[in-house]
Amino acid sequence: MRKIIVALSLASAFGSTALASEKCNVAMADWKPRETLLAKLEGEGWKVRSIKTEDGCYEAYAINAKGEKVEAYFNPQTLDTVGMKIED
Repeated sequence: MRKIIVALSLASAFGSTALASEKCNVAMADWKPRETLLAKLEGEGWKVRSIKTEDGCYEAYAINAKGEKVEAYFNPQTLDTVGMKIED
């Protein structure tokens, strides 16, 4: 039983990253600058701690407008959210 719970926990933890990378299959020439994503998020009331590249997506660590710590993934061409985890 414990093995099943551990397996499900790991699958859910890595599932959002895998899903995000599938939605971020974009040529580097088509990426928008990080500064554009930063301006977009700050305009929505986010306090961005960092933005990096992960599996072809932009990955942002931030406090959203609701005051929640989030790890969010964005398509680098459209800047649409493709995955998000709210941290405890």
